[in-house]
Amino acid sequence: MSAAANPATVAECLRVGAGFSQGDRNWIAEQFATLDARLAGFHADATELEVSVKDREARGQKVTLECWIAGRQKIVTTSAEEDLHAALNDVRDDLRRRLNDAKTRQEPRHNKHLRDIPQPQADLDPTDDQDPARADAETA
Repeated sequence: MSAAANPATVAECLRVGAGFSQGDRNWIAEQFATLDARLAGFHADATELEVSVKDREARGQKVTLECWIAGRQKIVTTSAEEDLHAALNDVRDDLRRRLNDAKTRQEPRHNKHLRDIPQPQADLDPTDDQDPARADAETA
């Protein structure tokens, strides 16, 4: 994947949805800052993140993080952790895993480990340099 001219960052691409206020945005962006390295390969103009929470601070709250990157399928991660901080970390880590999986699936030819697998070679006897059909023809 080539480096983007205007790399995506969480601070630039994050929107807060239902259950969060604009005041929460900076705190959430700090929690998601580790995603910046993973998002840097995408253009900021073609990347969006939205985090929302249903039934905040209540039993059974659900945090959802959605990621849209142009040319790829939308990725949705959710967490039902009761602690909001833990739920945010859960969706962040799940998104990072899914982005890594999607990259590997989409671009395996760029995966060094896949390129460096040695190809099996036929076991040839170096003393047997004649073609068996030719040897039969010579003895006949």
